[in-house]
Amino acid sequence: MTQVCLVGGDCDIRYELLSRETARRALSTYDLAEPYTNTLVLTTVSLGAAVSLLNDLNWYLVRFASDALVREPSISDEEWLSRPLAEAVRDGRVTPDETGYAYKIYGIDGDSLTEPTFSTESDHEDGLVVRITEAAFDG
Repeated sequence: MTQVCLVGGDCDIRYELLSRETARRALSTYDLAEPYTNTLVLTTVSLGAAVSLLNDLNWYLVRFASDALVREPSISDEEWLSRPLAEAVRDGRVTPDETGYAYKIYGIDGDSLTEPTFSTESDHEDGLVVRITEAAFDG
């Protein structure tokens, strides 16, 4: 099962998504959790379903989310993929073994995520590790 994590921007992501009919309908079949303040996590059946859901929610994500992450257990049980990297894997432009060179690491402060830092090392035990594209790392 593939997980999706939506990280809110300057607003309450849960409220903003669930207060809009189209987004609410797209999310209605999922159990939503909030493991960190201003995040939403849900589980889909596959990487393709996760990317499709993010595409369906794109209008809202551009306005209300600061990040959209995907965790695919066939790639890693602990690390997340950025949305662009998840799309590249789904589309076959990147193989799963080519995904672990650049990272964005969110610190965890209590129940909140802190501003991310960038690294080429993934061993950050007390952070949320996100594999990103080389373009996002160099960007």
